[in-house]
Parts: sequence; structure tokens; C-alpha cells
Amino acid sequence: MTDELIREPALYIGGDWVAGHGDDSEVENPATEEITGVVTQGTEFDVDQAVSAARAAFPKWAATPVEDRVAALRRLKDVLADRADAFAGLVNREQGSPLPLARKLHVDVPLAVIARTADALAEFPFRAQRDNSVILREPVGVVAAVTPWNLPLHQVIVKVVPAIAAGCTVVLKPAALTPLTAFELARAFEAAKFPPGVLNLVTGGGRVVGDLLSRHPGVDHVSFTGSTPVGRQVAAAAAETVKGVTLELGGKSASVVLSDVSDELLAKAVKVTVANCFLNGGQTCTALSRLIVPASRLAQVEQLAAAAAAKYMPGDRLGPLISAGQRKEVESFLDPQGGKLVTGSLPVPDKGHFVAPAVFSEVDPASRLAREEIFGPVLSILPADSDDHAIELANDSIYGLGGALWIGDVDQALDWAARIRTGQIDVNAAPFNPRAPFGGYKQSGIGREIGDFGIEDVLEIKAVQL
Repeated sequence: MTDELIREPALYIGGDWVAGHGDDSEVENPATEEITGVVTQGTEFDVDQAVSAARAAFPKWAATPVEDRVAALRRLKDVLADRADAFAGLVNREQGSPLPLARKLHVDVPLAVIARTADALAEFPFRAQRDNSVILREPVGVVAAVTPWNLPLHQVIVKVVPAIAAGCTVVLKPAALTPLTAFELARAFEAAKFPPGVLNLVTGGGRVVGDLLSRHPGVDHVSFTGSTPVGRQVAAAAAETVKGVTLELGGKSASVVLSDVSDELLAKAVKVTVANCFLNGGQTCTALSRLIVPASRLAQVEQLAAAAAAKYMPGDRLGPLISAGQRKEVESFLDPQGGKLVTGSLPVPDKGHFVAPAVFSEVDPASRLAREEIFGPVLSILPADSDDHAIELANDSIYGLGGALWIGDVDQALDWAARIRTGQIDVNAAPFNPRAPFGGYKQSGIGREIGDFGIEDVLEIKAVQL
């Protein structure tokens, strides 16, 4: 049965729902290729109105006591928790994730981030003493949050919530492919009784609304998640008014298996790496898309990876890619030139933008498979001659966002992790920490999101000598 079409004819500006001045835009369900929603688009006029509303709301919100901002965030978390199934359903419709994943990854993780950000705010040192100076940390002003389509609620939460926690006001531009979740989030802000203008929502394409926000003189900071090439454009546009930027960009994360791992830990490393690489259809910036293993154990790893990949049936555990264009891009990597195809022949549904998951081995470190972000369920296995060589391979990338380390002697884990040039490292499948800083080295970005560091990223620092 086809779901009823969702229509969103208004934008959320200054606490009111107002008609947008742009054309309507259709939202496709990538799992069915059916139109699931129609939303209004913003124009330059709408962007100006949203920025003006955010600027008008800023002084009062910035002066709101920390305990009141903490209480507001906790109300928001409660509202989202009450509506968790509805949010999961929206993600399923506009992004294609199977419902269990839509709930666990796309909704439950953002709920944890809100809760831990509220905790971080309650303890945050907005004032500190340095000899005869008082160091004040003050909200930067209006933050433009430009978010991607792969995690349509989570990527909004990790930008909007720390900014609002800091005392900033926000203009949100969600991805044009997945805007429906953002409208429901705006309604959640209403229900949580945030003051008008603290959050404003303007939909539209990145080349119009995103560019306008990046250049806008009324915007004080731009927080963008997306590809590295577009991130460069955002930074250049923001530089016109010398505003700060937070850029969370591409990744080609390595899962590094050192030579001292046991057979049991090796099996776990392969299983977890495949699961992470294929998570969300492979459409995560932190996907462990390079598995670096001791050359002497390559045959064993290939067998383990093939068995693990076989469990990710497209349309069941493996969701679709976001669009026909993204599917075509991922399929361009499936020519075995550059590596040996281990597996990649699972059947795909007749409808939807699905691709079969693929595993390549003996991948040439100079090939596209090893060097370019694929953003699909494609894993590359690279053999290393030694542990030092494994670290060299991990660092042989323009990216440095996430990563994993598998090691038998955990007492040495910090020393090895410190040698990998990336923003996050999970040792032996350590759990996600919703208060740890998130961000990248090199061309994976600038700045940090989540928790204390997400708040810090949108603050100005003032020294007052007494």
C-alpha cells in the first residue's frame, strides 16, 4: 500500500509557519522510487527573513540562564522520545533505511546526543580565571546549519543542539533529498516551547539556500556536513565575511588489524568492519571502508569477509542508496580493476536504488578503490607486511575522520592509536560515546561536533583583565 503523500507547504521562521517563495520540490522514497512528499523551497527573501528572525532572537536566548537552556534541551529530548517511531517512519520513507535501523541508528543515537549535550552544558565552564584575567566564553551569534541526506535527523541534532546549548540561534537548511524529518523536528521544538527564532527552517538546494547562508553577513558561523569538494566551496564563501566554519567532510576510514590479534579477535574485527562498512547502505562518512590486515592472514580474512557480507541482503538488512545517481556512482567502483573481487553477487530488488554489497581484496593502495570515498557498501582489503606498514597504509589518504584499531596487547593501544592520523579511533569495538568530540584531520574537515567540544566550537573567547 502506498503511503499518503506528505505535503509541507510552509517554512518555519521566527516561530511561525510561513509560505515559502520558491518552487515545490518532490521527495522520493529510494526504496520504492515513489514520490513520498512535496515541500516548499526557500528563496533569497526567505533566507533573509530567517536570518533576521535568528538575529532578533539571539540577545535574549544568549542571556537565558544555563539551567533554563538545559531544561529546554531535556524537554526537546522527551518530545523526540515520545515521537521516536514517527521519526523512524519518516527516515524510512525519505532515506530508505529499514525500520529497525531507522529507529536504532537514526533516532536513538540522536536522543543520546541530546541527553549528553544537556549534561555537558550543565557543567560547561563559560567563565575561567587565568591570573588577573577572566576568560569569558560567549555564543558566536547566528549559526547556519547545512546538513546532509545520509543521517537526516542525527546530522541536524549534532549541529543544532550544541549551537542552541551554547546560546546561539540557528537557521537550518536540511538536505533537499531528505527534508521531511527536519519539518517534524521544527514541530518538536515548538512542542518543547523554545522561544520564537531560536530555530528557523529554510529548505532548498545547496547551490541556492546553502550558498546564500554561507555568504550572508547576518550569519556568524556556518556548520556544514557533506563532501570535501563542496566543503571547500562553503569555506571560500564564508571567508568573504570572515566567519567561522565547522566542516565535517569526506572519509576513507581504515580498520587496522595488528599482527598480535588472536583468531577470535580477528574474526570479530572482520565481522565488525563489514557491518560498519555496510551500515546505512554504506552511506556514512565514518564507514570502515579499508580493512588493513597482516598479509600472512589474508586468505583467512577473505573467507571471513565473504561470509559476513553474505548476510547483508539488499532490501532486508541492507537499505538502498539515496538516488539513482548515487547508485550509478557506486557501481562505477565495482570493476575489479585495482583489486580482486571476493564477493558481490547478491540479488537486488527490482525496485529501489539498491546495489549488492561488494568486498575486494589485494587492493592496490594507489587505486580508486583504496583512495576515493565511495559512499556505498564496498569494502577494500589491503594486506600489510608489518604493523608499521599497516599504519603507513592507514595514513596514506587525504582523509582522516574515523578508524578502528584491533590489537591483542591493549596496554599498547593508545601508542598505536596515536600514530593513526584521524579524528576518532575505536579500539577493539569500543562503544560509541555521545559526548566524545567528532571531527576530522586533513581534508576530512575543520572543527569538532558533539558534547562539550560541539558547544566550544560555536563560542567566542574574550579576556577581561581585572
